[in-house]
Amino acid sequence: QVQLVESGGGSVQAGGSLRLACAASGLTFDDYALGWFRQAPGKEREGISCINWSGRTTEYADSVKGRFTISRDNAKNTLYLQMNSLKPEDTAMYYCAAATHYYPGICSSPMEYAYWGQGTQVTVSS
Repeated sequence: QVQLVESGGGSVQAGGSLRLACAASGLTFDDYALGWFRQAPGKEREGISCINWSGRTTEYADSVKGRFTISRDNAKNTLYLQMNSLKPEDTAMYYCAAATHYYPGICSSPMEYAYWGQGTQVTVSS
């Protein structure tokens, strides 16, 4: 079966950094575009970043641009999100997801993602 497992979440002070990872199994990793989403209590799920199969093309939501960096290591079947200059408003559950097709704007289309991880909590205090 397909599994996506996030790790690396935790609690940090504003201005700090975290590195999230998403380990995939049960699929041909480089056949999939990948994305990071987050959801805070009472809010809609937000697509924050996505990356195509090769890692050459990336996209970011305006809320994280310049602070977060998405990358993937296809040899390790792992997706990463480097999170710098964290703000309290970044507090949320973070999910990784895999989609069979990539197109510009897919970051904002969660219905295009076939597989989802269980999430990892990120908490940023002021």
